[in-house]
Amino acid sequence: MNKIRILIVDDEILLLESLELILSMNESFQIAGVAHDGKEALDILEEKEVDIALVDLNMAGMSGQELILKIKDKYPAMKILILTTFYDEENIVNAVRHGADGYLLKDAGTKVIVQGILNVMNGQSMIDSKVMKALADVMLKCSNVTTKKETNSNSELLKDLSSREIDVCQMLSEGYTNSQIAEFLYISEGTVKNYISVIYDKTGIRDRTVLALKLAKLFA
Repeated sequence: MNKIRILIVDDEILLLESLELILSMNESFQIAGVAHDGKEALDILEEKEVDIALVDLNMAGMSGQELILKIKDKYPAMKILILTTFYDEENIVNAVRHGADGYLLKDAGTKVIVQGILNVMNGQSMIDSKVMKALADVMLKCSNVTTKKETNSNSELLKDLSSREIDVCQMLSEGYTNSQIAEFLYISEGTVKNYISVIYDKTGIRDRTVLALKLAKLFA
């Protein structure tokens, strides 16, 4: 099995070293490089093959936002997972607009970060619950006037779902991971995956982030 090649970009030395150590212990991962700023990250990408970059937003010199743009321009297939302490509206919207594939906070914990890398590499978005709430607020601001037709359309999402599927939907809307949903509902992670697969089929939405944002508006 090919390992996921990871580039870690952060100017916090302690965090950088900790992440490198923790992630290198996972048999699915290979640390392709560590960089203390955007320029160093781009230099590494000239030399190494990388599947996903973990990028901090607030760095001296080249910002994380600028780095996202440069990476996506030159390496469009490469995945980018934001790992930062900032979840204000401007940073979130710009990161997503610039092409970030996921957005986690540094205090999310190792297990969530590992799952985030795996999710993003599997083509799924991974967004922290606090970030998800902020994104939902942005969406609400952008649609201050919601027509009756739109409201009915959104409500249709839930009409064919069972009560347990709605429970899962509510946790999806708050940005919970599969393992967190399983722990909260006292079911296996495999059962959660089955529920989500059924929810995808019933709603016709197969992108986790798009579904979560639509659900966030319903459960707000």
